[in-house]
Amino acid sequence: MKTARNGERPEDEGAEEQLQRIADAGSVITGSGRTIHCLTVIGQIEGHNVLPSQNKTTKYEHVIPQLVAIEEDPGIDGLLMILNTVGGDVEAGLALAELVAGMRKPTVSLVLGGGHSIGVPLAVAAKHSFIAPSATMTIHPVRMSGLMLGVPQTMDYFQRMQERITSFVTANSHISPERFYELAMNTQELVMDVGTVLDGTDAVDEGLIDSLGSLSDALSCLYRMIDAEKKKGRKKKASPKGEK
Repeated sequence: MKTARNGERPEDEGAEEQLQRIADAGSVITGSGRTIHCLTVIGQIEGHNVLPSQNKTTKYEHVIPQLVAIEEDPGIDGLLMILNTVGGDVEAGLALAELVAGMRKPTVSLVLGGGHSIGVPLAVAAKHSFIAPSATMTIHPVRMSGLMLGVPQTMDYFQRMQERITSFVTANSHISPERFYELAMNTQELVMDVGTVLDGTDAVDEGLIDSLGSLSDALSCLYRMIDAEKKKGRKKKASPKGEK
């Protein structure tokens, strides 16, 4: 696989640097006529609290600068985000999802294995989302662990946080708020919890994910989006001055 760093040709980066990039950030930049950044979101999404060392985590403070760099780097044409996550910190996950949704560059997400809990907003944040047929997504209401005050304000806070998640998901997918809430509050499916588990086909049928597919489908879609953006850019350059 050819790789490239910011402003460098793929062959300029040594094998050691490639491996170090993957080890440090779980990401790699690929070049095939179009340069894309592949970002992985795996394990638990770590927020303000550090998780135990044995947990596989995606640290949001590492991913945020990566997303900013991808958006600002003229040498990167698009982002492929691959998810296999059990969820994690709600606000950290929403922060990453908002950044991806706000990118100008072409973005495609692919859910492999699972895109559970706060992984759902991350999956739908891309301009086009894919899910493997064998993958699943769990939709459930906001939960918290640790000491909580049993007062009405706590329940109100939970409700407002759930509304934030619902608003983001429904704004970036084709599922309605009513249906998303219905799936989250389902009491008939999970033995020890409230919610719904959707497999790949169900996620597409519900309008949560755009397409059923694999890596080749996600890459083909991203390449088409990149080519369309480049074509649009060439048209703008060719248009006479003053013409909008």
